Amino acid sequence: MMKRFSPFWALCSILIALSGCGTVTDLVTSKLPESHSGKPTIAVSLREQEAYLYRGGYRTASSRISSGREGYRTPIGRFQVIRKDADHRSSLYGDYVDDSGRIVKTNVDSRRDRRPPHSRFVGTPMPYFLEFSPGYGLHQGYLPGVPASHGCIRMPYWKARQFYDAAHIGTPVVVKP
Repeated sequence: MMKRFSPFWALCSILIALSGCGTVTDLVTSKLPESHSGKPTIAVSLREQEAYLYRGGYRTASSRISSGREGYRTPIGRFQVIRKDADHRSSLYGDYVDDSGRIVKTNVDSRRDRRPPHSRFVGTPMPYFLEFSPGYGLHQGYLPGVPASHGCIRMPYWKARQFYDAAHIGTPVVVKP
């Protein structure tokens, strides 16, 4: 009987890994229609490394996050979404690539790392970017389980998309320590 379920659990594990969600529940709930209406609000707890989406005062979604690491702290305070960009790329962090698209130098800071000859800068993808303060936003990205970003708030793919779809320009964003 266990052999029959092994392929099922293997498939579930692959889907979870590819989706960026920590559990099947994360994947499923990110696609459910919201049961509450009203203006959205986003709250972020840096201590808990969690983000919450509220509508009409009710929590409708939550997500694990990775915020700014030491030396690149995420700003704390009350903000609002000032820009949305589903296909955003970093203007500071990324790779230098040659004309064929091959990476010449990886993981660079374009302000500090010299550009090798015959290369160009390509910013790191930051899908579903919700900018709440100049240069800072919520977006899809890697979650190592600790603060690790350059100040932005990273989320799993499906959750970043869910928050992006719910938010609009002017949506309040509260970032607490």
